[in-house]
Amino acid sequence: MLDTATDKKDRTLSVILLSYYSKERIRKAYLTLKELFAREKIPFEFIVMDDGSKDDSYRMALELEKEFPNVRAYQLSRNYTSHYSIFAGLSQAAGSCAISIADDEQLPYDNVVAMYRIWEQGEKIVIPHRVSRDDSWRSRIFSECFYRIMNTLSDVQYPPGGADQFLIDREVIDIINSRIHPINTTSISEVLRLGFSPYFYGYDRPVGLNKNKSRWSFRKKLRLAKDTFFSSSSFPILLINRIGFLSASLAGVLIVFYLYIALFGNHKFWGIDVPGWISIILFIMLFGGMIMLSLGVIAEYIWRIYEEVKARPGYIIRKKE
Repeated sequence: MLDTATDKKDRTLSVILLSYYSKERIRKAYLTLKELFAREKIPFEFIVMDDGSKDDSYRMALELEKEFPNVRAYQLSRNYTSHYSIFAGLSQAAGSCAISIADDEQLPYDNVVAMYRIWEQGEKIVIPHRVSRDDSWRSRIFSECFYRIMNTLSDVQYPPGGADQFLIDREVIDIINSRIHPINTTSISEVLRLGFSPYFYGYDRPVGLNKNKSRWSFRKKLRLAKDTFFSSSSFPILLINRIGFLSASLAGVLIVFYLYIALFGNHKFWGIDVPGWISIILFIMLFGGMIMLSLGVIAEYIWRIYEEVKARPGYIIRKKE
């Protein structure tokens, strides 16, 4: 049985296509979804958010917009990466729910229908996560280790193997558009932080959909990892406090120990000579390392505060000519 409120409201699904050097894949994605949604009787709008491509991707999106009334094309002023494209797409979404998809079917379109049906049952947030991955062993290890660390140290909980896509209700879309400042963060971490008891939808990605070389460079992945971690976790600050307390306690014990040797003992401990300069070197190394570590972590947070204070937009959508 469908929820009564869901029956009465608009059921339009806003599909945000994250376009980056997509070219002919834009049309293919739209036509595939159009046929699928017509069969499933799902009304939808198709939002192409071009992430600063330098090829003909945006031009092809504009041609598709002229051809079909439910297509809208936008282009960001530069390449902001996919999470900021998602924020930009949500700002333009008019449907009762919205989902972002890539142009390479990393999330098979049949799963979009399944997630939409779950939303019809009353779920506000549906998050897909891959039960199996057809990725390289390096990518799998990095992903599994990263999200295990995130679930241990961060304020939000990610599904097994992590996630970067979601289908969200109009209520959540409005909250993100009005309350979230999309800078130095990720869309998935902000969605998970909102609560709403997200529904985690596990799926198997068919083998062979990952043939194309990933357009996520190591530099982009590193930036994404940093933004995800520092926007979701206060653990580094707590770690500094705990390490500072432990190092101060250890320093006090070592000072007492070396004073005892200097005043009451000889300069041999367990048969090993203990020159006086060793204590100085150890203390310099210990506290020098602690200071550098602490300043580095604090600098990450101060830099994010600085970016927020500047109030720069997380993305800029170019005006259509």
